[in-house]
Amino acid sequence: MYFCYDNLNKIIVAFNIITLPVVILFIANGFGQLSYAIQLQKKFPKEHNFNNSILIFFLWILAGILYPFFYSSNDANIRCFQALSIIFICLVTPFILFLILFYQYRFVIKKNPDIKEKRNIEGYIKDFDKFNNEIKDIRTSDLNTDIHRKALHLVPAGIIIFLWVFAVYVWSGIWKADQIWGISGEDFGRFLILSVGFSGILVFAALDYVRLSYIFEKRNIYHFLPDNVSELLTKTIKRREIYEFTKPAALILAFVPIFFLPFGIFAAAALIATLGDGAASIFGMRFGKRNFPKTSKKTVIGYIAGFLASFIVSMITLWIFESNILLTKIIVIALGGAIMFLFIDLLSLKLDDNILNPILCALIMGILYLSI
Repeated sequence: MYFCYDNLNKIIVAFNIITLPVVILFIANGFGQLSYAIQLQKKFPKEHNFNNSILIFFLWILAGILYPFFYSSNDANIRCFQALSIIFICLVTPFILFLILFYQYRFVIKKNPDIKEKRNIEGYIKDFDKFNNEIKDIRTSDLNTDIHRKALHLVPAGIIIFLWVFAVYVWSGIWKADQIWGISGEDFGRFLILSVGFSGILVFAALDYVRLSYIFEKRNIYHFLPDNVSELLTKTIKRREIYEFTKPAALILAFVPIFFLPFGIFAAAALIATLGDGAASIFGMRFGKRNFPKTSKKTVIGYIAGFLASFIVSMITLWIFESNILLTKIIVIALGGAIMFLFIDLLSLKLDDNILNPILCALIMGILYLSI
């Protein structure tokens, strides 16, 4: 009975009034993106992957629900940083996004009305096809796109690891700032990662709302999309993804439910989803000659490269961040993550591997971490 009351008290503590803005904001965005997905499915049923959109919808809801539980302590200093995080996520980030859109309207579009006619989805698709057709070799075109997209996907994981290293080893370890602010390096790292991560998700959501607004005749604000963003998208997305939500948003959302795990496991899963997936794709396109299955574009070399990259990066990450565990345990956990990655790759499910890889690889590594 005491156990039940204790757990109930933790839930009440987590869901205090201060966390509600983030919870509501993310749940609202989940339903907002679901409404976009329904319209995309109606207009582009062959191009749009509705199953991925449903997964992204649930990840939005899950991120909102889970956010309060990352701050389950009643410590006043932690609550102070939590409040700062919420202000940054719910006020500062939306305000910055508003300023960007206002600048586009007031100082770009209003001064050059012709831009509204030039910036449209038809023109973008035409430029997209022209850019890719200039590269005569389709294989080279796909390889260039994949190099750019995998580099972009690596950014979120890289930022997260950088923030954790800074908080734990510099802010707390070298500067001893934890003694001044009254919170540990781990808590400060959690504050930084949640603030930047949840704000980043909102930035990509705003990009999707503007970019995909072409599906609404009366609410089309596609012309608010800056030209440099369009150029970046041209280099990092495939043609069918013109009708999809951006992949980095799904990737960061998939990081949220695994952030409860020990940081070494979390970081390893995040790098498997980026470096492992990138190695499989790039090496497969560059050196792969034998496809498996024969009807698939995936190659044996790609599978091997992805597996080895996943295993090596997991080994290194666990060795750095979980140095207290035995080497044999590190090897087993890393091997489990790499095998799960290979298994997902072999299945070739019609679901976004940016979602499946971090969650499922983290799940198997977490189980091995706790059971061995």
